[in-house]
Amino acid sequence: MADRPLTPPARPATPAAPAPSVPAAVLALAGSGEVLVLSPHPDDAVLSCGALLDRLAGRAPVTVMTVFTEAAPPPYTLSARQFLRQTGAVDAEELYAERRAEDRAVLGRLGVARFHAGFVDGLFRRDPEPARWRRRAARLLPELGHVYPTYRLHLARGRVAARDAETVRRVTDTVRELLPPGQGVLLAPLGVGGHADHVLVRTAAALSGLPAVYYSDFPYNLRSAADPRFTGPLGAREASFGGGLDAKAELVRGYRTQVGALFPDGVVPRVPEVYLLPSGAAPAGGAGVTDPSPGGGS
Repeated sequence: MADRPLTPPARPATPAAPAPSVPAAVLALAGSGEVLVLSPHPDDAVLSCGALLDRLAGRAPVTVMTVFTEAAPPPYTLSARQFLRQTGAVDAEELYAERRAEDRAVLGRLGVARFHAGFVDGLFRRDPEPARWRRRAARLLPELGHVYPTYRLHLARGRVAARDAETVRRVTDTVRELLPPGQGVLLAPLGVGGHADHVLVRTAAALSGLPAVYYSDFPYNLRSAADPRFTGPLGAREASFGGGLDAKAELVRGYRTQVGALFPDGVVPRVPEVYLLPSGAAPAGGAGVTDPSPGGGS
C-alpha cells in the first residue's frame, strides 16, 4: 500500500475572546474619576448613549458637555431657514433656549450632570474674520458670511472648515478644563453622518490626549458608516449595548423640538448603541457583544 503523507492532528480552534461589556469597560477606563460625555448638540448624547448613561448613572460621576448650544440672530442662510421650518420655529435664539431647557429636563431625569458650553451651532456660525467684501455682501446673501454656507454642500460634508480652526482650539481647551489628565474618560462622537459639528467634537476629543470611547452617532448610523480614515488607526474594538432601549426612547421623546424631524413616523427605533472601545479596555463581561439585560436603571 502506498505511503500516505502524514497529516498533523487538527488543533482545537481557539475561541475568540468575548467582547467586553460596554458599561464595565467604560467604568474601568474611568477608574475613580469621571465620565465626560461630549454631545455636539442638545439631544446627541441621549440619542446615541442614552441607554448607557442610564446604566452608568449612580455608578460613576457622569457629566454631559453639550458643545453647540447657541444660535445667532438673523439674517439666516437658506439652510438655517429650512431647519427652522422643520422644527416649527421662527426665531433661532428662542428655539435654542427651548432646546437647552429640553436638555436640562432630560439629563435631570437621567440623574447626570450637565455643562452647556455655549458655542454657536454650525448652521448659524459666522466667519469670525470675513474679508470686507464678504461682510458687505453678506447683508444681501447671508451665506457669504457663514463658515458653512449650506447644509448639504458644506456642513454635512464630513470635514471641519479651515475657518473653524479657532472653534476646534476652544472646544479642545474646554474639554481639558472639564476633565484634566488622569481624572476619567471621554465618551465622544464618531461623526457618523458627516456633520461638521460632530466631526469637530471628535477632533477635539482626539486632540485633548485624553482616553476616549467613541460612540456611533444615532440615528445617522442607520444609513451611514463611520469614516475608516479615523476608525482604522484607532485599533479599537466594536461593542454594542442593548439594555434599556424602551426607557431610552422615552428620554428621546423629551427633545420635543427635534423628535418629529428625526422620526417622522413617531417611532424611535430600538437599536443597540454601538461603541469603539480601546483594545484591552476591560476584562470580558458576561454580556458578550450585546448586553441584552432589561431596563436601564442603575
